[in-house]
Formats: sequence, structure tokens, C-alpha cells
Amino acid sequence: MLTKHNSQPKKQPLNIIPIAALALLAILSVAGLIYRETQDRQARFNGSRAYEDVERQVAFGPRIPGSDAHDRTVSYIKQVLLGEGWAVDIQDTQLLEKPIRNVIGKRGEGRPWIVLGAHYDSRIYADQDPDPSKRNQPVPGAEDGASGVAVLLELARVLKDNQASQIWLVFFDAEDNGHIPGWDWILGSSAFVSSLKDKPDAAIVVDMVGDMDLSLYQEGYSDIALTSEVWGIAQELGYSNIFIPKVKRTILDDHVPFLQAGIPATDIIDLDYPYWHTTSDTPDKVSSKSLQFVGDTLLKYLTLQNRK
Repeated sequence: MLTKHNSQPKKQPLNIIPIAALALLAILSVAGLIYRETQDRQARFNGSRAYEDVERQVAFGPRIPGSDAHDRTVSYIKQVLLGEGWAVDIQDTQLLEKPIRNVIGKRGEGRPWIVLGAHYDSRIYADQDPDPSKRNQPVPGAEDGASGVAVLLELARVLKDNQASQIWLVFFDAEDNGHIPGWDWILGSSAFVSSLKDKPDAAIVVDMVGDMDLSLYQEGYSDIALTSEVWGIAQELGYSNIFIPKVKRTILDDHVPFLQAGIPATDIIDLDYPYWHTTSDTPDKVSSKSLQFVGDTLLKYLTLQNRK
């Protein structure tokens, strides 16, 4: 028996499903956007906070190897790293019969494996001071030592836990006492590289990066491809007046042991700091804006590595 069709179209309750799905997708999209914006805010480098780290280190006193200020700096670096969830290794070793204590913060695993380094010690003698009577005094080391450490400590705070790449933050000891009897340059980084059982994909050293009149020319020993990549990122961020894509000269610094081991490395360093190895290397010569420029560039570099 045939059944007549109702002339009134029946309601289709199944149409509610795609509408509900669209609404749910819209809600999830908004939630995702809020989450990403929150994550972005959390991942922003804070130059003012990094500057506070410069002040704190200098307040400890000159970080001469073996001094109380040196020990307090090691404890502070370790405290910040552990507080931000980094695994921490202390490398105690010797070179030239001098004790060396490198602090290594580790996060992530696999490849790419990136090392960021900075020396935390300061020079025993201010032998470049214009006042001869001060040349036996220690260097405060606000720019030459504390600025690079401050950048790494702030990166330790803002880098996310879900990094796909492996990142090591290495705080080198005994970098800055060459041309002093019984000492030499870059002892800490030399000891660190010689201890590696595998090669990282890249190493970036930050040294003297807080000058108020910051000019970061490319350093001549540095790996060309890595240097071009970092300076290119800085230019994309609008820092082309700071990161100048031109080689000015070469310098022996903590990147050299990496290069000698066949590891691509570059040195971010202001080669024209007028208070280098003087008693005037104090926090008032350092700018939070300069620290911001360098921190932004490195954070962007690491973010791009994380996507590879």
C-alpha cells in the first residue's frame, strides 16, 4: 500500500550537526589563537630583565676564577637554569693547571643540536685602563662577561618546553685572562669542546653584546653560512643598523675551539667597545635595548631551528 507524502517538508534535525561542528571549530580556533598569543607573550625576550642580570653579576664583584664572586655567579646561573626546568651539568676540569668550572644547561633532544655560549669570568687585571694606577685592579666585567651571560639566562627563561631541537646553554669559565703569566685565553671553551663525544650542529657565542652604541660586525673566523643566517634574521627583525653584514676583523674567542673541531660556529661580539679591559666596564655602559636586539635575534633563530 502506497503512503502519501506529506506536502509539508519534514524537518531535518541532522542539519544541526554541521552547524554545531562549525560552532565548535570556531570556539576551538579562538581558543587556539588565545593560546598561541599567550605562548608568544611568554616567549618574548625581556631586555630589561636581562639587564638586571648584568647588574646582579657585577654586584657579586669581579668574577675572577677562584673568587667568592666567581662561586656566587656559578650558583646563580645554576639556580636560574634549574628554576626554569633545565637539566644542569657542572664540568669541573683543568687546563694549564688552572681549575675550570663550566656550567651547562640542557633542554630537548635529537637534532638539530644547538649550543649557545658565553663566558662568565672577568679579567684579573684592567691592563687597558687609561689610568696606569688602575691597571692592577680587576675588571668589573659588565659588558665583557655579564652581558653575554644575561642574554643566555633570559633565553633560559623564555624558551618553551616543547622544543623539538636540542639546546645547550654553556657558561664558559676562564676565557678572559690571556697575556697574564700562567694563564691563556678561552680555557673554558677549549676544555668543553675537547670533552664532547659528538658534534653539535652549530655553536653561537655571545660576548660583549650590551654596549649602548652597539655595532655587531661579522667576525672573520666565524662560519660564513651560520653567520649569514644569524645576521639575516636580525635584518628581518629590523636590526640591520645593529647587525652589520660586513666582516671587520678576526678575534680569538670562545667560538674558535668549535671551529677547530669542525663545528660551525659564529661569534656575536662588539669589536669596538671603548671600555674593554678597563675599570670603567660597569653596568651604566650597558643598554637593555642592546640586549633586546641580540636576544630577539637568537630567539628567532632558535624558533626557526625548532621547525626544521
